[in-house]
Amino acid sequence: MDKDRISGAAKDAAGKVEDTFGRITEDASRRAFGHAREAAGTVEQLYGQAKDAMRDIGDTASDYAKDAVDAGADIYRDGRRAATTAIRNQPLGALLAAGAAGFLLALMISRQPQRRSWRR
Repeated sequence: MDKDRISGAAKDAAGKVEDTFGRITEDASRRAFGHAREAAGTVEQLYGQAKDAMRDIGDTASDYAKDAVDAGADIYRDGRRAATTAIRNQPLGALLAAGAAGFLLALMISRQPQRRSWRR
């Protein structure tokens, strides 16, 4: 619980007491001051609630991010194990696939860009 919520609740209660005292003594200025203090307490409580809500949202987002990182690490680890197993079981096929990928990558990198003519 945020200190603003506690302080706001205290001001709210003090404002209600002061309003009641003003009503008993028929002092309009004391009643008005009590209402003002009560309103200030309510606003401070709402501010504290908003801060608590934002803190909770931040904690939840942090938890989701940690879970996503953990899941990504698990997926990476499983993929690495599967690739290692496939390479151990078929080293020649893995070598041919890596060579083909390297050749295609070299073709794409060394290819000259097509020049576009603005005239037709």
